[in-house]
Amino acid sequence: MRRLLRYFRNFYVATGVGLLVWMLVFDANDLFSQLRNWWNLRSLEEDKAYYKAEIKRVENQTKQVLGTDQLREKYAREHYLMKKPSEDVYVLVDENNEPIEKQ
Repeated sequence: MRRLLRYFRNFYVATGVGLLVWMLVFDANDLFSQLRNWWNLRSLEEDKAYYKAEIKRVENQTKQVLGTDQLREKYAREHYLMKKPSEDVYVLVDENNEPIEKQ
């Protein structure tokens, strides 16, 4: 009876150790993959916080710059070279064919 208990105890210990080694090293979700995924998640969360703050800053800037119709028209004319149908737009360039006013 003692021999049988010792055999089963050793069997369960060996099986448990084997299963632990398998889960830590050979499994698709092993310890190294979990650590790498955790670091990637941490990095992505930092990026997410940065981009949320950047979006908020750009939205505030847009509200300040493009608050009225006159400001929107000025912005469109300067950055997208838009014009009214009855107007002509001339872009002054230097000798390198670059616009004189940089945006």
